[in-house]
Amino acid sequence: MKTHIRTHTSERPFSCEFCDYKSAQLGHLKVHIRKHTGEKPFSCEFCVFKSARLDDLKAHIRTHTGEKPFSCEFCVFKSARLGDLKVHIRSHTGEKPFSCKFCDYKSTLLGNLKRHISIHTGEKPFSCEFCEFKSARLGHLKDHIRTHTGEKPFSCEFCDFKSARLGHLKDHIRAHTGEKPFSCKFCVFKSARLGDLKVHIRTHTGEKPFSCEFCEYKSARLGDLKRHISIHTGEKPFSCEFCEFKSARLGHLKDHIRTHTGEKPFSCKFCVFKSARLGHLKDHIRAHTGEKPFSCKFCDFKSARLGDLKVHIRTHTGEKPFSCEFCEYKSARLGDLKAHIRTHTGEKPFNCKFCDFKSARLDHLKLHIRTHTGEKPFSCEFCDFKSSQLCNLKAHIKTHTGEKPFSCKFCDFKCARLGNLKTHTRTHTGETTPS
Repeated sequence: MKTHIRTHTSERPFSCEFCDYKSAQLGHLKVHIRKHTGEKPFSCEFCVFKSARLDDLKAHIRTHTGEKPFSCEFCVFKSARLGDLKVHIRSHTGEKPFSCKFCDYKSTLLGNLKRHISIHTGEKPFSCEFCEFKSARLGHLKDHIRTHTGEKPFSCEFCDFKSARLGHLKDHIRAHTGEKPFSCKFCVFKSARLGDLKVHIRTHTGEKPFSCEFCEYKSARLGDLKRHISIHTGEKPFSCEFCEFKSARLGHLKDHIRTHTGEKPFSCKFCVFKSARLGHLKDHIRAHTGEKPFSCKFCDFKSARLGDLKVHIRTHTGEKPFSCEFCEYKSARLGDLKAHIRTHTGEKPFNCKFCDFKSARLDHLKLHIRTHTGEKPFSCEFCDFKSSQLCNLKAHIKTHTGEKPFSCKFCDFKCARLGNLKTHTRTHTGETTPS
């Protein structure tokens, strides 16, 4: 009765000897004091768990027994803890009993309110014992401390994966289950990770919350911003353990290390192809599926590879970003520039395994090798004609279609082959045939 009356009078006669805490009930004071003393008088009969509160022990024991005595009146949800049920019921009622005194924020959970208030106060009450790190959240401190201890308490039930963070384990497990609980409200996109959903939604909203301090660059992803900033700073924090290679991106380092180890972890589900890079595997799989997800904004061109689309777009824009250091030559393709530079250096790095032939270009070597193997990979759709060169096939097909795309600028002559046009043009110019 006395305890009940204090709910009306707000009297708190029981005081903590260690801090300013006061309570209307002696039992609550005893539980509070255990935070100072570290005493945990309640022990689990099934494991080594100990607790400062009897209710916490009861809830823990239910993790062993599987008992869930608290049921939701609105749905089939059941819980081992009364507090969890109360929080769940608010998802039906929409009740948010915890209000911020600084703004209009309201929350269904007291913990969420406390974390929110720290945004206003800047308070970071949780300190690392190993370094100067401080956090507004106890969970963040626990995650941080594991970077010192190396502890990985969260284990996958399907494989040997272990993690220092529960969230990372949950993300990993979805790789096994295929579950994608996070859905886009704008389209059918679903994701196994909340972070991936947030990034995806920005493709709809156009939001770019991450800004460069050196220029006007903005990004929808923090990782993209970090990589961009390294362009300004020149920083390459990721180093190869086998050679002097350094990279601004961790992914590039991983790709590089596989050039030393020979590892090819990415396998095709349609054939025996394996790759050291995930991007190469995706490109390869499209050779099976025929998918061409990259579309030109200027014409109907579609491509299975983003790089091929970029090269194609330059045929519209005229952009030639690759410049020769020896002359004024510029190219839309890096491979063409490399081949051109070899006309200056005389380098011929591509060798025939059948004879002494060497070439400055890989495609020239491939053509040459077919003179040894007799391979004719290009087939006519109208007849049995086959060719070792694509250009010869194209010229042959025109004998079926009657197409004559090459026109003389001096007269009405048209022909199916560029070589024939050159020969004809010399009848106008008087130029002699080169020997």
